[in-house]
Amino acid sequence: MCLIVVAWQVHPDYPLAVAANRDEWYARPTAPAAPWSDAPDILAGRDLEAGGTWLGLTRGGRFAAVTNVREGRDAPKGTHSRGSLTSAFLAGDATPEDYLAELADAPFERYSGYNLLVADGDTLGYLSNRDPAGKDGGQGSASRVRLLPPGIYGVSNHLLDTPWPKLTSAKAAFAQALSRLPDLAPCLALLADDEIVPDACLPDTGVGLEWERRLSSVFVRGTAGVAYGTRASTVALCRRDGAVLLHEQAFGPGGAEGPPVILGTF
Repeated sequence: MCLIVVAWQVHPDYPLAVAANRDEWYARPTAPAAPWSDAPDILAGRDLEAGGTWLGLTRGGRFAAVTNVREGRDAPKGTHSRGSLTSAFLAGDATPEDYLAELADAPFERYSGYNLLVADGDTLGYLSNRDPAGKDGGQGSASRVRLLPPGIYGVSNHLLDTPWPKLTSAKAAFAQALSRLPDLAPCLALLADDEIVPDACLPDTGVGLEWERRLSSVFVRGTAGVAYGTRASTVALCRRDGAVLLHEQAFGPGGAEGPPVILGTF
């Protein structure tokens, strides 16, 4: 998952609203969003290589989503899948604060860089294992756990609300789209924005200029010879009564649309 925008306790009818794009290699096997056969209360897509998910909800409104932190080609790989961070929260009953505090003490090398958002209906929390705010230099300090007040938040492949152009534009469009809910068309439209950012505005994350350009748009459109791009756009809503709605649109190479998945009143 490479871009997530979240409205927390902003909309009068939907205390949690999420719009997100998952960017991934097209060859990585994936199951579309559905209730899991081994955990029927979880509604999520599934990474069939490692078994976790990039974004999911549960009956009653638990939510979790993860993005990677872009660290360059030579960054060490974690020993555990980041998709397990979300699925473990969805399957459990820990509060966001307790869950993230325990994760903050995990060894630095256990996971590649991540941003994690989790909510249980009462609290929205955020943690990154690459946040330098920790008192020990970012390697396992619960001081990096953030419990977020009502507002609109976004994360791409750096830390929460890092003002990369695509995240700034997505948050602004999302703020406008909220007034149209439950109409999902404006949310899906912002996730389809494939405008490439000018070179002068690009970050330098160690992947080279060509890839910085390619990854600079909200929707990453894999072109000929490039086996990577936006695989799914997702809009998820939690109503005040705990019911959830999820709309997922799958994509293949070049942005070709697959069949949509629409699941509501879960």
